Amino acid sequence: MNTNTELPATVYDETNGLTYDLVGDYYFPRLLLPEEPEGDIGRYGRMRKRFLKEHQPDTFALMLMESTLTQHLMDIDREAKEQIELITAQLARAEGVTEDLKARDQLGWIRAVNSCRARAEEQVLQELILE
Repeated sequence: MNTNTELPATVYDETNGLTYDLVGDYYFPRLLLPEEPEGDIGRYGRMRKRFLKEHQPDTFALMLMESTLTQHLMDIDREAKEQIELITAQLARAEGVTEDLKARDQLGWIRAVNSCRARAEEQVLQELILE
């Protein structure tokens, strides 16, 4: 008696919605990860990633498995840059760091702007990156 029946190379299971491929004598599910967005996560995204990895490993692992980590890091980087620019401008305006100061004392103006930027960055790091 010849029972030489050929098995299909691919099978779709309607009960779970998975496609299986025949490899040797076994069917393996065809599992694909969702596509990750492409782009640079930037400096603040890398800082956020390190923070999550070291201080919130469960959240980090969950975001990694759900393929939401890269988008989150890109969003954090963009938002951090925007906030730093906004806060720097507000601090500079409040402290009288103007174009007039720039014309009179360039080094003083640079020191004042760098001071505003450093304070803005520290605030954003505490509120956005290290939360």
